[in-house]
Amino acid sequence: MAGTRHVRSWYAASVPAFPAQPQLEGTLQADVCILGAGITGLSTAIELAEAGLSVVVLEAHQVGWGASGRSGGQAIFGFGCDQSKITQAVGLADSRRLFDWSLEGLDLIKQRCTQYGIDCDWRDIHAHVPIKPRHITELKAWQHDLAENFDYPLQWWDREQLHAVMPNQRYLGALVDPRSGHLHPLKYTQGLARAALRLGVRIFENTPVTQLERGARPVFKTAKGQVHCDFAVLAGNAYVHGIAPELDDKIMPVGTYIGATEPLGEARAKALIGNDMAVADVNWALDYFRRSSDHRLLFGGRASYSTLPPPNLSGTLRRRMTRVFPMLEGVRMEYVWGGYVDISLNRAPHWGRLGGNVFFAQGFSGHGIAATGLAGRIMAEAIRGQAGRLDVFSRIPHRNFPGGRALRTPLLVAAMAWFKLRDALF
Repeated sequence: MAGTRHVRSWYAASVPAFPAQPQLEGTLQADVCILGAGITGLSTAIELAEAGLSVVVLEAHQVGWGASGRSGGQAIFGFGCDQSKITQAVGLADSRRLFDWSLEGLDLIKQRCTQYGIDCDWRDIHAHVPIKPRHITELKAWQHDLAENFDYPLQWWDREQLHAVMPNQRYLGALVDPRSGHLHPLKYTQGLARAALRLGVRIFENTPVTQLERGARPVFKTAKGQVHCDFAVLAGNAYVHGIAPELDDKIMPVGTYIGATEPLGEARAKALIGNDMAVADVNWALDYFRRSSDHRLLFGGRASYSTLPPPNLSGTLRRRMTRVFPMLEGVRMEYVWGGYVDISLNRAPHWGRLGGNVFFAQGFSGHGIAATGLAGRIMAEAIRGQAGRLDVFSRIPHRNFPGGRALRTPLLVAAMAWFKLRDALF
């Protein structure tokens, strides 16, 4: 439904409302029309507007309404799958290029914040933490691969080093990246939208696209208008279906959920994570968490592969949180919210083009804070005639989810049940 307000979240409650943008009425002409006012679409728009192209962005709800304004906010190197999987798919040389570009995505966040004065609560440092001895083996193998093949050294902290900044008995160490970090995703997305507007981009909210007519000049059709353009960009990810049917079966929407505690006070919050880093464990059904700027703990740790919200979500998140931080027993979750991320079957990014003038980026697989900005830059390069980097991404093979429309969700639910059992037993 068009016009839905932001979900009730700490993110939405902690920022002023973004100035409402008009609904599209009538017919417009543009060099480029973009579906989706999240990080992907807005980053594409900024790149193109900086180059002097006329750009229209169509958003079914509000700026940052989807995953860009609801996510865990962790900005991490690489992509949604292990880099070794990409190496197997495209070879080491292209895998090295893709990895280096992922680092560019991290740098782009900081560049945009400086260039456009975006205050999004950026904090450096991200840690992957092991729970079981096999996790230590896996993380150290990953560390070795990244150092040897991608010239990207990460720090290994033993249990004592980790506990010096994050006292708890659950984790056995940490693989730490000082270059990654975390931010307030809705603040960042709104900052990108303000930058785009200043550059002359026209953003229309409450304007769902009903049809894309392809051809020499694609046409986006909406309930009350249409946009004719030279190039079309599909940047709606998990929240778009039916606009380009050949893309739909390449991704699945997965519900992901996060909560924000009541304010803890500065001293109590710092006692949880002394260096203010973001943390994620390495279970398949993982927990991830970080501090907020107003001294809460933001804790995510539940995913739904059936598209149905989990029962008693607040209670589940609190139980998972106190398993990590027993000292938070009795602390209330003031906000609990969720949304969809788009996963590809191999968890690798699915970016490319349909024909010569329709571009898309999807399959961020829960790893989108940095990769979405990079996707926008790379699609903008291709629109301007420099498609070399997009062509490398297009070489990653992607298959449809098995089972077709009727069976792919039950099959995925069954597969995820096995992985969760593996987390518990091994």
